[in-house]
Amino acid sequence: MPLPLRVALVLVTACASAPSAPPPAPHEAPAPSPWTDDVAAGIDDPALAALLADHWEDAMRRAPEWATQLGDHRYDDRLGDRSEAGIAAARAARDRFLARAEAIPAAGLSPSDRVTRDLFVQRFQAERATDVCAFETWSLSARSNLVTAFNHVPQVQPLGTPAEGAAYLARVEAMPAQADATLANLRRGLEAGLVANAETARRVVAMMETQVAQPLEEWPLLTAVAELDWDQDRRFAAELRARLETQLRPALARAHVFLRDEVLPVARPEDRTGVGALPNGAACYLAQIRDHTGTELTPEALHAIGREEMARIDAETAALGARALGTDSLEATLARLRDDPALRFQDREGILASANAAVDAARAVLPQAFGRLPRAPVEVVPIPEYEAPFTTIAYYRPPPPDGSRPGEYFINLHAPETRPRYTAQVLAFHEAIPGHHLQIALATEQGALPLFRRHFRDNAYVEGWALYTERLADELGLYGSDLDRLGMLAFDAWRAGRLVVDTGLHHLGWSRSEAIAYLTAHAPLTASNITNEVDRYISWPGQALGYKVGQRAILALREEARAALGERFSLADFHDVVLGSGPVTLAVLRDQVEAWVARVSSSE
Repeated sequence: MPLPLRVALVLVTACASAPSAPPPAPHEAPAPSPWTDDVAAGIDDPALAALLADHWEDAMRRAPEWATQLGDHRYDDRLGDRSEAGIAAARAARDRFLARAEAIPAAGLSPSDRVTRDLFVQRFQAERATDVCAFETWSLSARSNLVTAFNHVPQVQPLGTPAEGAAYLARVEAMPAQADATLANLRRGLEAGLVANAETARRVVAMMETQVAQPLEEWPLLTAVAELDWDQDRRFAAELRARLETQLRPALARAHVFLRDEVLPVARPEDRTGVGALPNGAACYLAQIRDHTGTELTPEALHAIGREEMARIDAETAALGARALGTDSLEATLARLRDDPALRFQDREGILASANAAVDAARAVLPQAFGRLPRAPVEVVPIPEYEAPFTTIAYYRPPPPDGSRPGEYFINLHAPETRPRYTAQVLAFHEAIPGHHLQIALATEQGALPLFRRHFRDNAYVEGWALYTERLADELGLYGSDLDRLGMLAFDAWRAGRLVVDTGLHHLGWSRSEAIAYLTAHAPLTASNITNEVDRYISWPGQALGYKVGQRAILALREEARAALGERFSLADFHDVVLGSGPVTLAVLRDQVEAWVARVSSSE
């Protein structure tokens, strides 16, 4: 899914700090929140309600870009402060909120309040543990960087009135300072021996170079205002153009030169590409495992689970390949899926048409397996061209709480001849419905839950659910052929490979080439997709582990519930329980499913 910025994932993080413009002075009354009635919805305990209200307000102020994306437009003229001081202030604020939550006695809370309090504590304890990683001082990503973050702003920023235009100009004017603060953090990292890996650095350098050299007429920050219809829009466009040319382009040029000349030459090479090669790497990786899986599983255990899962999927793939393709081995099946041009798309239009068809088919059968469906629609959207060559095959962006935009399933149309047709359906089911959109949109619409719960981000739950639905889609008859089912197995192998490759890279010291070779031997992804994926795992240690861990947990709970309830087991009811309280940790999910089983068992 999960991401224009890390802040969009976890409410307040080290990278989402104090606003670049100062907050209101103590004697000034801030503008009222658009969600006064929602921020502590369903909370009985006054202390917990006050904590959630204070935290949410702080989150919006410190992460104004995310606030805009959610539909809170009070801070549309600001950017988050990524300076060293701003990051320290954000972490200190987080620790104060965490201390307040820990001081609330769990024993005196209602069951729902206890879950909220525990989720709050677990979320920020896990985040605090990842401070050891000091990501802001070295981490680079082709999916989340200055180019992608700045170009994302006009996708969510309102521009319907002159006042909104003024806020947009102020935000653009703040971008050079944010860029320079980002570079200052990276310089501190270099001094401490912390640096990104070479391939990710190369990709971000290439994105920077392309952006800086591009004519302003092609910059998303300018094209977004091409058809304004309010008064004085010409003067506004001229002022925006001037700021982009005289302020932001030079700032991005500075960033490009710094990354090219200072970071790239000393970036971690092929044989030291994992986070374990950094001075803080071992502790960082353990913290990331706990953050992204919510478990105490060791790297060795995760690696073993991945290999066990892969052996099972390899056998399924070989058997289905014999039936669908007439191949006589796993190797022959993978080679055919990977190399046969007849199995790939020919043009961008074909990719879009297949994505829309899969979403429409899934929408039609959802009532068979779900009692509750989201109000928000989902649309298929091409990944922007400036990003497409450097990023993964697809991702999802949720709808804002105010319903002003649908959920968006972003699909990569770059180089269509490299995109396999047989994975089009499984990809849509994962990213849109019944995967990410169904789960996240339902969570957003949970009016009886506080906003923290609706937007809580647990990687193993969110990604585990989306992976679970890939097999569920087969149960619902959504795959059109055995070839499409091979796509389902291809994606399952890809996620099992993540357990092996992520732990291999970051714990066992694998090289980038070893990781690519392993995935190539077990998953029929194209060479470009495999390299993009491996580079994603390298730049985001631990995140890829949540998929299989979460999927296996949901499947285990389902089978335990079916065994306990027998004929009284309802798949739709099970799914409504899993999705009914918003995203939760796997431990809380087990509690909720077991409580549901107990209720059904005791009823007549």
